[in-house]
Amino acid sequence: MSIRIHVKVNGAEYSHDVEPRLLLVHYLRDVLRLTGTHVGCDTSSCGACTIHVNGLATKSCTLLAVQADGCKITTIEGVANNGNLHPLQEAFKECHGLQCGFCTPGMIMTSADLLKHNHNPSEEEIRTALEGNFCRCTGYHNIIKSVQHAAEKMQKEVTV
Repeated sequence: MSIRIHVKVNGAEYSHDVEPRLLLVHYLRDVLRLTGTHVGCDTSSCGACTIHVNGLATKSCTLLAVQADGCKITTIEGVANNGNLHPLQEAFKECHGLQCGFCTPGMIMTSADLLKHNHNPSEEEIRTALEGNFCRCTGYHNIIKSVQHAAEKMQKEVTV
C-alpha cells in the first residue's frame, strides 16, 4: 500500500506515492535526490538530518514522509538565494566551522532557525540551540564562531 503526498521542497512542488513507513530523510535523499540532508545515526541523536518543516528546524529522521504531506520543506540545498550562499554557509567557510562537513548541513539548518528567532544570540544560547547536533571532528569552537559571525553579518545587512 502506498499513500500519495504533496510537498513543497526548496520552492518546488512534488507529488509522489510513498510507503507509509518511509522516513522523510529517505524521501528527500532517495526519491528527490537531495543528498545534502545526511543520515548520521537513525536515532534522532546527531542532528545531521535537520531540515526546516514549515519554517521550524526538524530532524527529518523523526518524521514520516506521509506526515509531511502539505508541508513546506527547506533543505540545505534550498538556503542559498539566487546562487548566493546563505550568510551561515559563508561564515562556516570563513571561520572554519567545518572539518569533514558531515554535520554541517544540520548545524547550518539548526543555526538558521536560531537566528530567525534570535538575531544576536550569546555563546550560551548558540550552544543550547545546537545541543541536538553532534560534531565528531571539532570542539565546536569554530562552529560557535561561525554562527556568531553570521549573526553579525545578518544584522549589518538588515541595518544597511
